[in-house]
Amino acid sequence: MNILAFGASYSSTSINRRFAIYTTQLFEQNNSVEILDLRDFDLPLFTVDLEASLGHPAIINRFLEKLEWADFIIISMSEHNGSFNAAFKNLMDWTSRVKRDMFNNKPVLLLSTSPSPRGGAGSLQAGQDLIGRFSAKVIDRFSLPQFAKNFNETDGITEPEYLAEYRQVIQAVKKELDLI
Repeated sequence: MNILAFGASYSSTSINRRFAIYTTQLFEQNNSVEILDLRDFDLPLFTVDLEASLGHPAIINRFLEKLEWADFIIISMSEHNGSFNAAFKNLMDWTSRVKRDMFNNKPVLLLSTSPSPRGGAGSLQAGQDLIGRFSAKVIDRFSLPQFAKNFNETDGITEPEYLAEYRQVIQAVKKELDLI
């Protein structure tokens, strides 16, 4: 199985990118994993005027090729003021102009984390609504609050309650994908 993962953030220090990478480790056995850095898909702010003058930047086709390659996608949504960040929305805006059903009904595990006690819950819901419009099949989701308090690079999720919930989500996803 080909697994594509990314943090829906353009930050070089993205905690959501780190969380997505951590999650891929639970799916690596007998699977091919590719981690995207969305900074490689930087686009000007979408407008129909710009689309008319520029056409569709080649970078969009590269992103679509990555989505097409994947059998399963892991996305960890960053949160800015209760929703996903503008750069991720911009990527979806541009890409949807080339292929509206860009996710092609592929299974998606949607994650989020943030420094706050809500753990990016607003972004998680908004992200599910957004990618659902583009034919993503969100099979499960998980939000980790207070990333710095509840996660470290060595142990992963450190709070037992969140770890138990996360493990349930991972098991459900693996079952849905016939990986157990």
